[in-house]
Amino acid sequence: MNGIDLRQVTRSYQLGGESFDALHQVDLHIDKGSFVAITGPSGSGKSTLANIIGGLDRPTSGSVNVDGNDLAKLNDSDLSNFRNRTIGFIFQSFNLKADSTAVENVALPLIFAGIAPKLRKARALECLDRVGLGDRANHLPNQLSGGQRQRVAIARALANHPSVILADEPTGNLDSARGKEVIEILSELNRDGITLLVITHDLDVASHAQRIIEVHDGAVREGRVAS
Repeated sequence: MNGIDLRQVTRSYQLGGESFDALHQVDLHIDKGSFVAITGPSGSGKSTLANIIGGLDRPTSGSVNVDGNDLAKLNDSDLSNFRNRTIGFIFQSFNLKADSTAVENVALPLIFAGIAPKLRKARALECLDRVGLGDRANHLPNQLSGGQRQRVAIARALANHPSVILADEPTGNLDSARGKEVIEILSELNRDGITLLVITHDLDVASHAQRIIEVHDGAVREGRVAS
């Protein structure tokens, strides 16, 4: 099955002895290769939705299929491999290792994938070139600007040639100019065929998407289709 398909997905939590649904019977299909913005207020369930699509969390009930992978049928080891090979994660706080260079940070997913050292370095350098940071390969994160650190994080997300990129507030720690650069890079990756899901509070960021999904109180509804 192409794309992302959620059917009757519920994610329940226990809080203070009571159960509440962060997501409630969500039905959602996202076409392969599309650019979708996921919006909604804090606590609405949008991060839970992204975590379930990315295999970081499991639904309490319902089914999740991502590019032909039925996540309910994967054990923990298989789910880890799915995340490593299928999903590229980008976070607001960059999540770079402070004591590792840019090329070492980008190569980390390749280590977990069992790629040989020479090929790891070559692929990591290729990914850094793609985001315009080939000349910063040996710099530590504290030697890079915020925008450059986020581009290293994008390069790391690309390392294993993912079919889906999940970006959680990727411009949240950047000024408007650097944020625009990041969205332009992500949009270019989407044009190359990667399915792009961006969680954002920023309506300007959301306006770049082809489709906007709004999450409120655990329910998903269609926002406007971006022009």
